[in-house]
Amino acid sequence: MRQGVSVRDPDVQAQAPALRVSLSRVGVTEVEKVVRFRQGDAEQLFSARLQCFVDLGRDQKGAHMSRFEEVVNAVIGEVVLGTATFKAEELALRVAELVRERQGAARAEVTVTARYPEHKPAPVSGIVTQEIYTLYGSAVASQDGTRRMVGVAAQGITACPCAQQLVMGSSRERLHDDGFTDDEIARIFDHVPVATHNQRGLGTLHIGFPEGAPAEIEARTLLDIVEGSMSSEIYELMKRSDEAAVVEKAHRRPRFVEDCVREMIGGVVAQLTDLSDEHFVSARQENLETIHQHNVVCERFGMLGELRHEIATGEHAGRQTSMREWLDAAGR
Repeated sequence: MRQGVSVRDPDVQAQAPALRVSLSRVGVTEVEKVVRFRQGDAEQLFSARLQCFVDLGRDQKGAHMSRFEEVVNAVIGEVVLGTATFKAEELALRVAELVRERQGAARAEVTVTARYPEHKPAPVSGIVTQEIYTLYGSAVASQDGTRRMVGVAAQGITACPCAQQLVMGSSRERLHDDGFTDDEIARIFDHVPVATHNQRGLGTLHIGFPEGAPAEIEARTLLDIVEGSMSSEIYELMKRSDEAAVVEKAHRRPRFVEDCVREMIGGVVAQLTDLSDEHFVSARQENLETIHQHNVVCERFGMLGELRHEIATGEHAGRQTSMREWLDAAGR
């Protein structure tokens, strides 16, 4: 090498691949960072995991993987070391737009998953305990703008309506055979919740915001909808009076996994009236069975306008847009 002459390493990623086929998603997963999120009027540090993807054109051999980490570190610096405070979906938006710019991609997608603490009182004693939830933020950036999505996951308890009806039927027969009248039996069931088997349920709710739409939903609002959809909320720390209240509430509100999803959808339609018909909704409930070895799952997803129309008219919405389809439609 002659003195004074520098030789740059070749940019292998920018070379043409042997087979010129575009790729749908290339990126990194399980990027773990400490971030500061804004929840209501408070700010707090969270441990979050990020996934970052870009599409890759047919003429580019590979994405610049180091640039994902560079962008994430730069944005994390803004929200941890700097003065900026984001919500989860705003962090995803910022990273997605910068990743798209740095990679020279037509589209970039980022998902943030963070464990989210809330302090809430037990139902009778009022003892305050820290409950841990999951907070989601996603964004897809394209030349047409950025789509955002915010979501939460919460646990609760569900009581099986079917088993409760079976227990109630056999109990009614025994009471009748023992001389109780129909009116007396009805009064007993009104005062004494009937036994059934329970499940610990995991409810998840996502709201998607189209390009240009403001995203101003508090995580607590979504958590209230999710927890309220199940038979009862659960608490990490309870006194005996609290345990009795939770069990009785659950058995007075028996719900199938399907009921929980319908309650979530109903809560979104009734409470989030400021959202447009172009917003996206995904509700999912998974129950961990206690008398079976399997779990049960139910989902409903689609555009909010479709859900509103179906609830108002009773007409089936027909084909329903999935979360993957809604995200992939950004910039297409």
